[in-house]
Amino acid sequence: MTTFDDRESAFENKFAHDADMQFKADARRNKLLGLWAAELMGKSGDEAAAYAQEVVKSDMEEIGDEDVYRKVSGDLGDKANEATIRTKMIELMAVAKGQIMDEVS
Repeated sequence: MTTFDDRESAFENKFAHDADMQFKADARRNKLLGLWAAELMGKSGDEAAAYAQEVVKSDMEEIGDEDVYRKVSGDLGDKANEATIRTKMIELMAVAKGQIMDEVS
């Protein structure tokens, strides 16, 4: 029975680790997206960093990425269309995961 218990514990630990890594990647992606959007809006320095934090916080409204998309899309207005924002979200998720993996290694 200990082999089964060990296996179960390993799967639970892996699930928890994977969930933690995804949370970190989402937050990092949202920060990068906020910085990107801030640049398009002409913000820099502390103002850009504050806006990026707003984008990170916007992800707490609902499950998934739609809350983040709505925040950025609404703030950008005609500075970026839906396809551009969603493509940037995908690109920045890859960047965020790469950065996190580099930190873990």
